[in-house]
Amino acid sequence: MITKQQTLLSSLAISSLPREKVIVILGPTASGKTALAVKIAKEIGAEIISADSRQVYRQMDIGTGKDLSEYGDVPYHLINICDPGEKYHLGQFIEDFQQIYQSLLLQKKRIILCGGTGLYIQSVIQGSKYVKTPSQPGFKEALYQFEKDELIDRLAKYNKPNDLFIDLSTKKRIIRGIEILEWLKNNPEMIPNNESLDSFVIGLNPDVSTRRKKISKRLDQRIEAGLILEVQALLESGVSHTELQYYGLEYKYISKYLLGELNYEEFYKKLETEIHRYAKRQMTYFRKMEKDGIVINWLD
Repeated sequence: MITKQQTLLSSLAISSLPREKVIVILGPTASGKTALAVKIAKEIGAEIISADSRQVYRQMDIGTGKDLSEYGDVPYHLINICDPGEKYHLGQFIEDFQQIYQSLLLQKKRIILCGGTGLYIQSVIQGSKYVKTPSQPGFKEALYQFEKDELIDRLAKYNKPNDLFIDLSTKKRIIRGIEILEWLKNNPEMIPNNESLDSFVIGLNPDVSTRRKKISKRLDQRIEAGLILEVQALLESGVSHTELQYYGLEYKYISKYLLGELNYEEFYKKLETEIHRYAKRQMTYFRKMEKDGIVINWLD
């Protein structure tokens, strides 16, 4: 039986796209991105570059949904490249992506970029010329004394370029935005050029009810598969609770559970709620990408 998704994929004529055009597959958590990427990769002989900010870490498998068996014989990149406890950021991702992208182009390989970290995806599709703006440690550290609302007020006083997106969801990201704007104010002649990516973007967007059911079912499956044991093993290997909580979601709430800050029922409910909220934030970011001019071909 031919599914609606198969019909829509056929209408997109992916196999006829130019070899150098990167196929991007994005969507919220539990939407089936990897399965679709692998399916297309097998059909057109492509390699997959992951755009997931947490799957870069070794030993963090169940909590990040890193089912490597799903790839089969399809080559993949930017998975299991860092040790737990390390900090992997946007600048590193762009650098790593460009290196792999150029290498695959030289090999005349088809490329699929697949993931749910919208900031990573947008930064390579449209270019992120500000990402390598130098850090200013003293200036940055002084900003941490301010509350989030105060930082947003401070941010508003700068003359922000139209093509610079600043994520206001956390103090850390607001401070990085202020740091970039301060540097641009003092170095107006050094604004770098932008380089966009030739891409074709496919989005997966199951209806909210279906998405919520998938998220809840998958959380149960992950716990049964040993998610809590995975976090305990990370702690035993020397990763601290603070570092685990930095990675958010599963790692944050299991850490709190193991510390005794939450009982099991509280841990489960809070984590389930946060994953649903995370999926909603992902969709909000993808809609923002569309407003920024990125065409996304949605498959329901």
